[in-house]
Amino acid sequence: IQLGIHNGTRWETERVPVPPGMQLVMFIPDNIGKTSTARGVLGPTVTRDEAAFNIGRVAWLVHAMCSGNLDNLRSGVEDKMHQPQRGENLYPFLYPMIRAAEKAGANCVYLSGAGPTVMALTSGASGDIFTQRENERTDLDVAKAMTEVSEQYGVKGKVLVTQASHEGARVVSSDPPFSSGNISYRGV
Repeated sequence: IQLGIHNGTRWETERVPVPPGMQLVMFIPDNIGKTSTARGVLGPTVTRDEAAFNIGRVAWLVHAMCSGNLDNLRSGVEDKMHQPQRGENLYPFLYPMIRAAEKAGANCVYLSGAGPTVMALTSGASGDIFTQRENERTDLDVAKAMTEVSEQYGVKGKVLVTQASHEGARVVSSDPPFSSGNISYRGV
């Protein structure tokens, strides 16, 4: 999970720590949402109240991640600037899916980017999900709840349960090779 800002010349990014045991449950519809369409449903301006609401929520979200307080994630993903408009105009399943996943135990649920993927963050015991007891996990209940809503709304898709990567993107090969002689770079 990265934060990034553009300083006018280049992007600056920093990693946000991932709380132990956090799982990502994604409902990924079969249809692809076009960002231009998703932007088209947004108004041309943002009110001061909307901006203040979202700025406060982003700060709350980052603090929840940094402190490992997963209970605060739900408030941190509340939104007034894009999610309501996209839910109303493009993704009618969004808010029913959010409510169902939260009821099933998700710490938070939100529209991923411009959509149509819906992301839920869940917690369990720390460590790999395959080593946890079933009663220590909520990801399966959340995945089932998201699937039920998708079926009710006739939205075909799949659910992917995973964890955040601590490594991020990396180059796995290059041509010409980056490594030479006694100096080796992993994968390149």
